[in-house]
Amino acid sequence: MAEKLKLELVSPERKLLDIEVDEVIAPGVEGDFGVLPDHTPFLTALNIGELAYKHDNTTEYAAIDRGFLEVNDNRVIILAEGAELGREIDLEEAIRRKVEKEKDLEAARQEESHKFSKAEAELARELNRVSVAERYK
Repeated sequence: MAEKLKLELVSPERKLLDIEVDEVIAPGVEGDFGVLPDHTPFLTALNIGELAYKHDNTTEYAAIDRGFLEVNDNRVIILAEGAELGREIDLEEAIRRKVEKEKDLEAARQEESHKFSKAEAELARELNRVSVAERYK
C-alpha cells in the first residue's frame, strides 16, 4: 500500500504544484470528494472551488477555476482552466475584485441581458479566491 500521492496542478499559465501529498480534496461537479493513496483510477470534471491537499502535517489550499482531475497509479493530475495557490492570493485585492464583480452582476441583472451569466461566473471565481486567501490570514 502506498503512503503518498503525487499531486500535479497545472493551469494554462504554469505548473503550480508537483509534490507528494497524503490526501487531496477537490471540488467535483457533483460535490467535493477526497483522494487517498491507492485510490481507484478515475477521471472527473471540476467546478469552481477550493482544492485542499495535505502534506507534512499541514493542509494547503488552492483556488480552482474548473478543469479536470485524473487519478491513476497514485498520481493526481489536475488540469485547471485557472488556478491560484492560496498563499499567493492577495486577500485585499481579491476582496476588491469580488466587490467589483458583485456590482457587475447587479448591473447585468438590472439590464436583464446575456451578461448576467458571465457576471455570475466571474463573481463565483472571485468569491472562491477570497475564501481560499482568507485561510492564510
